[in-house]
Amino acid sequence: MGSIALGSKCDFTIEDMLVKEEDIDRASRSLKAISHPLRLKILCVLGDKEVSVQDIVDNVGTSQSNISQHLAILRDKGILASRKDANRVYYRVGDYRTLRLISMMQEVFCSAPH
Repeated sequence: MGSIALGSKCDFTIEDMLVKEEDIDRASRSLKAISHPLRLKILCVLGDKEVSVQDIVDNVGTSQSNISQHLAILRDKGILASRKDANRVYYRVGDYRTLRLISMMQEVFCSAPH
């Protein structure tokens, strides 16, 4: 099989990809979970911070019940972690790989064109 060159940082063979089938499955599930515009917006609000549900609602601009449904999906897929403090629930991105992906997407899609 052939190899794929992605610039000077990452060269890998198709065989390397096939060996890591579980990584591919995880990546596919994660991308599917974050592909919804509202979930992606939630992740952008979170970034590398821990944020309360109310602050997420305030920043995203939809109902708390809608936000809660999307947070549950992201949590169930292993993308978010949560903790409860008294009557507030706080969320954070639980996987550093997702943080890296969000950062790259912000750089590619949210920066001014050159």
